[in-house]
Amino acid sequence: MASKTLNPFVFLQQVRSETAKVTWPTRRETLISTVMVLIFSVLTMLFFFAADQLMGFAVELILGIGR
Repeated sequence: MASKTLNPFVFLQQVRSETAKVTWPTRRETLISTVMVLIFSVLTMLFFFAADQLMGFAVELILGIGR
């Protein structure tokens, strides 16, 4: 197990060195990921809307209630 240091300055130096190792996404990668999330969110919304409408119609048909 690694030794623990209680010195806040050493901790901040370690945080800076670890942050420097991070590979940040490019603007293009971020844009593509955002668009993909939005598209899949819309597709999911449409799926659940259609499933809800279908189940509602089936319940009305089975129970003979509704319009």
